[in-house]
Amino acid sequence: MFLTPEIFEFIMRVMVNININDNNDEEIEITNDDKDFDPDIADQEDNQKEIISKLKKQIKSLETEKREILEESQRAKADFLNAKRRLEEERLRDRQRQKISHIEEILPLADSFELAMGNQITWQSVDETWRKGVEGIHSQLSRLLKGYEVTVLKPLGEVFNPTEHEALGTEMVDDETKHDTVVKVIQSGYAVKHSDGSTELIRPARVIIGNYEKNN
Repeated sequence: MFLTPEIFEFIMRVMVNININDNNDEEIEITNDDKDFDPDIADQEDNQKEIISKLKKQIKSLETEKREILEESQRAKADFLNAKRRLEEERLRDRQRQKISHIEEILPLADSFELAMGNQITWQSVDETWRKGVEGIHSQLSRLLKGYEVTVLKPLGEVFNPTEHEALGTEMVDDETKHDTVVKVIQSGYAVKHSDGSTELIRPARVIIGNYEKNN
C-alpha cells in the first residue's frame, strides 16, 4: 500500500496525541481528597461504625444481664440463708418441745414426792428405812430435773408475779409488808433453761397471796 503524504501526516499526528495522553495519565496524582470521596472506603467506614454500634449495644445488654443474674443470685442466697435459719430454729424448737414434754411427764411424780414429804412432822414419823429409800429416789428425780436445767419455783415470801405465779386465793395478813406477797405455796412451779440461754416457764407456781387492809 502506498502512503501518501497526507496519510502519513495524519498518522503522525495521531501518534503524537497518544503519547501526550499517556504522559498526562502518568502524571495524574491521586490526592487525599480523592480518597475521602472514594465510595468503597466510605462504605467500609459506615460498616465499621455500624459494627461498633452493635458491639456497644451487645456489651450494654450483657452488662444488664450480668447485673440481673448477680441480683438474682444474691436474692437466692438470702432466701437460702433465711430458709436455713428458719429450719435450724424449727429444729431447735422441736428439741425444746420434746424436752418440755418429757419434763411434764415427770412433774406429777415430783408433785407426789413433794406432797408426801411436805409435812415434816408426819414424814419424820415414818419408818426410817422406808423413809430413806424414798428420799433416795427423790434425790435421783431431783438430779434428773437438774440435768434438764429445770428450776423449781417456790416463791414463798416473794412479791406476787403474775408471769410466774398463779393465785388460787388470798389470805388476810396483819403485816402491811406482806400485802401482795406469796404467803403459801400450794404447788411448786417449774421453769427450764434452753441451750440458747432462754428460760421458759413450764408451769406457774400455785400460790396464796397476802391481803392487808388497814383498820379505819
